[in-house]
Amino acid sequence: MAEDFTAEQIARGRALRRAQVPWLLGGRAVALALTLVLGLTPAGAGLVTWAGGLFGGSRTAEVLAGAAALVLLGQAVGLPFGARVRVIRRGYGLVTQGWAGWAVDALRGLALTLVLVLPLAWGLYALTAHAPQRWWVPAAGAAAVLTVALSFLHPLLIEPVFNRFSPMPEGELRSALLGLAERDAIRVRSVLVADASRRTTALNAYVSGFGATRRIVAYDTLLTTAEPREVELVVAHELGHVKHRDVALGTVLGALGAAVAVCVLGLLTAWPPLLSAAGATDAADPRSLPLLAACAALIGAVSGPAQCAVSRRIEARADRHALELTGDPEQFIAMQRRLAVANVADVDPPRILELLFATHPSSVRRIAAARAWRPQT
Repeated sequence: MAEDFTAEQIARGRALRRAQVPWLLGGRAVALALTLVLGLTPAGAGLVTWAGGLFGGSRTAEVLAGAAALVLLGQAVGLPFGARVRVIRRGYGLVTQGWAGWAVDALRGLALTLVLVLPLAWGLYALTAHAPQRWWVPAAGAAAVLTVALSFLHPLLIEPVFNRFSPMPEGELRSALLGLAERDAIRVRSVLVADASRRTTALNAYVSGFGATRRIVAYDTLLTTAEPREVELVVAHELGHVKHRDVALGTVLGALGAAVAVCVLGLLTAWPPLLSAAGATDAADPRSLPLLAACAALIGAVSGPAQCAVSRRIEARADRHALELTGDPEQFIAMQRRLAVANVADVDPPRILELLFATHPSSVRRIAAARAWRPQT
């Protein structure tokens, strides 16, 4: 580790991690606690009844207003923690956006969440009214289809909500990135630059979309900070995800996971003790909304470490792909150093944090793997 990073760089990354992790984990814990209190006590049922009463008290009003109230409360409880993390990251030079811009982004995120959640809640309770005992069967299929649809629509409808994209100018770098994709036999529609510098100094790039919508996207911060060859290595890693069909596989697994989660929710919300604790009569009762949210939150929390473990393996495989595509471990290591320093990463975090929450291997592990890599003969 000492040969790749200075003592100051190592200490800086650790200091940022120690400063922000309590707030990040605290935000998660408070949000989960609130969801459980609302879902496992009559408080959530009371909230749904009250919110629905503001709009006439019909069943539909309770479903839509209750869902909106849960979303608003969840967003509100997370704001102080998010704001504190932002202050900390700003102190390390990672945040360039003002508070007004941050507030606008928060409102955009809230609006997008409501646009997605309210129709889902309405559709779900339409199913529970039609089939109170077996609603989860069609709901599981619908959840799988929706997961696939959102994966396709994300780069077209959701990414532009938060970033502006412009075509990368013609030149050596653009030609090199398209050349990488061609050597990898990957069809790329365009190479775009995202205006990430409006919010952050962090560096990143990614490949999004499927088929005719697939495009390489580089942060403008990456283009102005890294060497062209380092940019190529970042993109080669991202092309590895496409080559190994990680997005497609992730979409399929996500669809299956969503379907299984709905089935589990169906079993849980049919358990009389849980319904009684939540103050609801059955799954068709809109007052069961907070119980559904609580069970979904628990499923997400329990499955999180396993999802992170799978993600780390996928990221390590994409690293190997970048090395095989470029045959340049030295520049790969240089790229990892630059990313770690620019993003003020803790290059060797405590193992427990890595196992529970990290979606990528640590910088030290990625560099060690690059040094151990040998071309296939």
